[in-house]
Amino acid sequence: MSVSRKLGILIFFGMPAIIGGGIIYSIFGGNYVPVFTYEIILLLIAGGYISR
Repeated sequence: MSVSRKLGILIFFGMPAIIGGGIIYSIFGGNYVPVFTYEIILLLIAGGYISR
């Protein structure tokens, strides 16, 4: 897999991390634990795609 494709995948997972993190933060009433959990799950999924 080329470097440009790997960077594209990271950008593709970066948008849900930013927008989804804000949504999760507001749903759970200002608690950061669910946000960190969401971010870790996205990081693991993105790492799985990049490691191929």
